[in-house]
Amino acid sequence: MQKKQQLCILGATGSIGVSTLDVVARHPDRYGVFALTAHSQVKKLAEQCALFLPKVAVVGTAKAANELAALLKEMQLSHIDILFGPEALCQVASANECDSVMAAIVGAAGLPASLAAARAGKKVLLANKEALVMSGQIFIDTIRESGAAILPIDSEHNAIFQCLPDHYNRVPGQHGIHKILLTASGGPFLHRDVATLDDVTPEQAIAHPNWVMGRKISVDSATMMNKGLEVIEAHWLFAAPADQIEVLIHPQSVVHSMVSYVDGSVMAQMGNPDMRTPIAYGLAYPERMDSGVAPLDFLKLKGLHFEAPDFQRFPCLKLAYDALRAGKSAATILNASNEVAVQAFLDKRIGFRMINQIIQRTLEKMPAVHTLDLETILACDVEARSIAEAMISS
Repeated sequence: MQKKQQLCILGATGSIGVSTLDVVARHPDRYGVFALTAHSQVKKLAEQCALFLPKVAVVGTAKAANELAALLKEMQLSHIDILFGPEALCQVASANECDSVMAAIVGAAGLPASLAAARAGKKVLLANKEALVMSGQIFIDTIRESGAAILPIDSEHNAIFQCLPDHYNRVPGQHGIHKILLTASGGPFLHRDVATLDDVTPEQAIAHPNWVMGRKISVDSATMMNKGLEVIEAHWLFAAPADQIEVLIHPQSVVHSMVSYVDGSVMAQMGNPDMRTPIAYGLAYPERMDSGVAPLDFLKLKGLHFEAPDFQRFPCLKLAYDALRAGKSAATILNASNEVAVQAFLDKRIGFRMINQIIQRTLEKMPAVHTLDLETILACDVEARSIAEAMISS
């Protein structure tokens, strides 16, 4: 009997975590759950613990840990170990009992644990794009040195991974690759009058037309910063320069991304917009297994449309390209200021069109520095957040 692959799911109560557990539940003979983590959604985490019986559950604070302990005691699940705090995330992500880590904590908060998993040689299912945006070279070097495996879970990067040749060795010129084509839905404001974007509410911004996502990533999709971060992530995953990564607006979200080759061929990965497809691919790789997603019905497609992104409508996308070309800590500053600005927008402290302005001003005010270690990256992240917050407060 084949040994079950033991999983640590970082961010179990978020949309990626929930979808991962849905796929895992379809294959109880193949996967076991070693650890589940959540920051503050204690009740939801307790319900997941009751269903999947992890050995360890991790929450963000001591208060949340006490609340979880009380709930698990009521469920007669007191044998589940409860930990809390950032160090506990790194501990479960690198534990000997864990085989694979789903890195799905949103934002910079997921970086240390994702790096810990890579350092420990785990199979890293990377849904936290900020890990590569902030620490690309360090992360890739860590993967190489430890022998860890990295499988991208973002639908776009997972699609590119599927469209690349077998044994791709991160040297595009050796494989006849012309361009990497990242598709983007364009979000909820693709055809809205640009002059009215100042009036956008958080409720409108999080209403994505195709994907079910968390609030922060939904706003990033509306500004297309999400795609900008994906451009930076693609650079590190596939060793492609900025000029070799092209973004195409594709409102139907059926073609998840493509690879264009020098002979004129274009390889595309297609499917219904459901994150369980890339999750199942990552979990089972190099095999394939049922994800619970219905096959794409071509007879129901009304057409596939593509267009170039408008940087006036989506200035955040241009800022991301600029940060990638600038190098050093520019991407870290970009990501940190974006997280602060998006939260301020969700809290109704700034308007929608102020998000890109806060990011641009932070980039202009804070010079990029060389990031040779995690401590420098995290210090840069803190400083950028402080500068962005000061602008918002004033």
